[in-house]
Amino acid sequence: MSELLQLLRRNRNYRFTWTGQIVSEIGDNFNNIAVFALAMALTHSGLVVTGVLLSRAIPAITIGPFAGVLLDRFDRKRIMIASDLVRAVVALGFIYAATSHRVWVLYAFSALLMAASPFFTAGRSSILPSIASPEEIHTANSVTQTTQWMTLTIGTFLGATVVAMGYKWAFAFNAFSFLFSAWCIGHLRAPDAAGFRAPRKVLAEHDGIRPLHEVREGLRYMRSVPLVFAIALLSVGWATGGGAAQILFTLFGEVVFNRGASGIGLIWGCAGLGLLSGGVFSHWLGKRLSFNGYKLVVFIDFVVHGATYVLFSRAQRFDLALVFIFLSRACMSINTVLHYSYLLRIVANRYRGRVFSTIDTLTWTMMMVSMMGAGIASTHYNPRVIGTVAGLLSSTTAIFWGWANWTGRLPQPAFAAEAHAEPEAHADPAV
Repeated sequence: MSELLQLLRRNRNYRFTWTGQIVSEIGDNFNNIAVFALAMALTHSGLVVTGVLLSRAIPAITIGPFAGVLLDRFDRKRIMIASDLVRAVVALGFIYAATSHRVWVLYAFSALLMAASPFFTAGRSSILPSIASPEEIHTANSVTQTTQWMTLTIGTFLGATVVAMGYKWAFAFNAFSFLFSAWCIGHLRAPDAAGFRAPRKVLAEHDGIRPLHEVREGLRYMRSVPLVFAIALLSVGWATGGGAAQILFTLFGEVVFNRGASGIGLIWGCAGLGLLSGGVFSHWLGKRLSFNGYKLVVFIDFVVHGATYVLFSRAQRFDLALVFIFLSRACMSINTVLHYSYLLRIVANRYRGRVFSTIDTLTWTMMMVSMMGAGIASTHYNPRVIGTVAGLLSSTTAIFWGWANWTGRLPQPAFAAEAHAEPEAHADPAV
């Protein structure tokens, strides 16, 4: 806590970024609850909720890589502000869906909202090393990640209360939260003459943008740094089971334990508390781990995550199920914080936008496949079986990580700030 207070007190840029994050992400959760509740109220069909999820996932998948290209090409601060302003207008558009009672409007505005989001989320990760010193970066990353999980927990509880007052209030607050976030980002001060624009060593300023070329260039860079490539694959591996949780938590609350909405809320609440607890612990742990220690902790965490996910799926008592899902999510948050702390320190500045947007895109893609698979499987199999398979799939990532580590395929990379020259991306016919 003292390190957080010191960071907020002495780092003006991070203070504004963090404040905007809190308000914006709470607003996001208001929107999520309001949209899903409105979809159910209009149609009483779970398929519509699935449709909303897909309408959000598909734009994030298709737009994500190109958002990274623009973030590495232009001023990231301005792009983030533009993203917030667009999302504020879109958030107000949901009010039309509430008054017109037209389901297609929910699909359309959900897609527009998520199409604008990668420009902000990948942008925030990209500028973090520019607004935090090397000594502050782990603390800043830990706080950013933990705040995301904290706002998820708070936002879901408060969102239900606001939605009870009326959908319009939830959507209006969401729009305000984006405007507030844009105001906060607008107050960031450039750390040097280059501002928040990444250096361009491959393309000159007067060259035209070649999106597909630059996307491939980013992929080649990721392949050239083994740890970055491994973390990306690890995120995809986790999502094979992680996406199913979006469906499973509802099924376990409603069907398996027969506890209705309160059961769903308790499962999500314990999952959120696990993420928060793991995030706090990982901040303490990350400062004490060597690189080899970090790789060992990741392996152990994935094994424990998968095992406790399976135990959650098999538990006969509701209280034990809550304990196991708490432990499962705590392990995942530890890994997430540790991974991002390394990414923020080792990824070359001119590739940050593409690296973070690509990892998000790959994770979103696999989560969508996992959600669809779990949804289809739920019509044929018991939720316990689906949860067991999801847990085993997530834990298989430990096998990949362990094999890569113990065969010497994960050497320690140089920190970008310490390297004499940023590593260049080399052509790779496999990409």
